[in-house]
Amino acid sequence: MDRYRIVNIKQNMPTANEAINILFREIQLAKKHKISILKLIHGFGSSGKGGKIRLFSRQKLENLKKTGTVKYIIYGENFSIFDLQTQKALRICKALSKDKDLEKHNNGITFVIL
Repeated sequence: MDRYRIVNIKQNMPTANEAINILFREIQLAKKHKISILKLIHGFGSSGKGGKIRLFSRQKLENLKKTGTVKYIIYGENFSIFDLQTQKALRICKALSKDKDLEKHNNGITFVIL
């Protein structure tokens, strides 16, 4: 099915640990509801140097990838039709081709393919 969900894990300005808990809950819900792809909005830090939520969420996602909980991850700065992972995701979910961040190199987002 051509379903993806957008999740703003930085909404309401949670701590990094609270944001990770939101991330884990959203992955569980997505799997339960057979959602193929999550678009996480985590921001890139108000200082422009990375932000804890971005760094922690990407680190946790890499761990989940190693355990097989997620298939693969596309960082927003790589979300391009020229990226092999993005090409796979576009085949899974055609709606991604209309996502406003395609080709924007937005490091404040990450796509999680389940």
